[in-house]
Amino acid sequence: MNILNKLLIGAAALFTLPAWADVYKCVDDDGHVTYTNTKPSAKAKCSALSRDQRVSTVPGRASNTPSPSGFPKVDGNTQKARDNDRRKILEQELATEQKNLDQAKKELAEQEAIRTGDERNYQRVLDRLQPFKDKVALHERNLEALKKEIGNLK
Repeated sequence: MNILNKLLIGAAALFTLPAWADVYKCVDDDGHVTYTNTKPSAKAKCSALSRDQRVSTVPGRASNTPSPSGFPKVDGNTQKARDNDRRKILEQELATEQKNLDQAKKELAEQEAIRTGDERNYQRVLDRLQPFKDKVALHERNLEALKKEIGNLK
């Protein structure tokens, strides 16, 4: 790399500034909160957020504020019962999905064994088998998701 290229890269680095967009918090008539970086219309109920507010009000980020006093509480035994019910339901779904996967694999194997006379072009075979492969892949993804969900239980 010659010296001119190094100077150009260095100059470009000096002149690039971080981009800061304004962030607006809008609340509609039903109380739904929306965050946007486009300037809202004059009739919308929106307010611009400062940099500190942007960091502390990221949607989905847990806050350290306690629950309101009127917030419904569930005792430990009730929550354990709910968690056990949830685990049973997920395990039943897992077993059902495993059966569905086994059936889909069986159907795919049966279709792979069939060769019709009009499928001299191998692409036709692949096109005929693709829905069966998609079904197997779907059940495999469902199994992965259910296993992950069960793994996240306490």
